[in-house]
Amino acid sequence: MLPVLDGKPDARAAVQGLTPARLHALAGDLIDLAQARRLVAHVLQRGNDDLAARDLGKRTVEKLNERLRVPPLAIVERRRSPVDGFVKYLFRLDDGPLVEAVRIPLFDIKHVVCVSSQAGCALGCSFCATGKLGLARDLAAWEIVEQVRAVRREAERPVRGVVFMGMGEPLLNYDNVLDAAYAMCDPCGLGIANQAITLSTAGVVPAIRRFTAERHKFRLAVSLHAGTHELRGRLMPIERKWPIDEVVDAIREHARATRDRVTVEYVAIAGVNCSPDDARALVRLLDGIPIRFNIIEVNDASGALAPPDERELAAFRAGLQPLGQPIVRRYSGGKDVQAACGMLAATGA
Repeated sequence: MLPVLDGKPDARAAVQGLTPARLHALAGDLIDLAQARRLVAHVLQRGNDDLAARDLGKRTVEKLNERLRVPPLAIVERRRSPVDGFVKYLFRLDDGPLVEAVRIPLFDIKHVVCVSSQAGCALGCSFCATGKLGLARDLAAWEIVEQVRAVRREAERPVRGVVFMGMGEPLLNYDNVLDAAYAMCDPCGLGIANQAITLSTAGVVPAIRRFTAERHKFRLAVSLHAGTHELRGRLMPIERKWPIDEVVDAIREHARATRDRVTVEYVAIAGVNCSPDDARALVRLLDGIPIRFNIIEVNDASGALAPPDERELAAFRAGLQPLGQPIVRRYSGGKDVQAACGMLAATGA
């Protein structure tokens, strides 16, 4: 949805979602490529909210303002966890929907930002608060990048990574997500390394295959959450469209093409999906694929779903050892401010 300017839709391109090359394509009659690089750096690196870069004359800036804009996202609320320092940001989009991003502290030296790619989500996974909202709309590339720019402006440490693991299914907003990722990693943009940007998906198989074929250098994470078609179908409605065997084939294809480990994300739910039988099913399914297996204990504010206790979790991890792959128990912080994995529901305090 386009914003409104003087009662009319504002079709100007937002600089936050552009690489220098794309900006130059839009305004090459006004500025050269070097100036486009400096203008992107003026907005993204230095955090300016105007187009008045130092090497641009007044008349050029006036003409650029007819084609380009630097729109903000309204910050409705910030909630910082006193327990672990995670900070959840609530943003309001121009047309009303709310989205959230999370600032994640790492090793007391840097931050990673977990961004949303959609307002709400259409997938309806049983363990995810966002899925209960339904889908309002996709986010534009600039709205995704602006989450990071807004968070970075207030961060006491450098932002060195971005994970597309907030609200929404990134690969159902494929083009905008990739545009945002390239604006983030461009040296004149946010300057975040390609390999420090992770796109997560619940298993949109055609988009995974497209991502692989296009040879993007960002990392891929796939949410599995079960080792069988039947169980995954109960937890994730997307299983009915793209069954687990197809998802794993796409993972295998990506790992083979990139020679990189795919991160397999697994929400562990007590008594549901982390028994020794579940582990054996996963070993059969993933055998021979280079992966990184991330176990994330379920977060459910309603209390309907509980994380496994230490004994159940230890037995599950032991059952996964025949994979011969890294198995990581991922810390999911910010629970006390509803910032943890699966808890984003775009609500205030």
